[in-house]
Amino acid sequence: MNSINSCAISYLGKNYHCSISLAMNLIGGKWKGVILYYLRDKSQRFGELRKNIPDITEMTLSLQLKQLERDGLISRTVKGDKLPIQVNYALTDKGLSLSPILLALSEWAKAINHAD
Repeated sequence: MNSINSCAISYLGKNYHCSISLAMNLIGGKWKGVILYYLRDKSQRFGELRKNIPDITEMTLSLQLKQLERDGLISRTVKGDKLPIQVNYALTDKGLSLSPILLALSEWAKAINHAD
């Protein structure tokens, strides 16, 4: 990384110009933060997440869960070896470390909504 740029960072073999770029890559977009928010208190199955986030399509939820798992923010646990199998999603320690940030963003959104 460029020693002149103190904000530059490398994560999982990818270089980022700024640490905020890394953060937004991991949790940015319309759904990742929402998924992480709903997983902050307990693990959930795919169907539970789908009920909590009714505007997300199944395909998008599946894709976002795969990306969050790939990036180490959530874990996926499969229970059972016969149909129907149960798949649970939970925050990893890295994902749990986002909880205060997600709660702060939620409070911020509520505050700006009431400020108008």
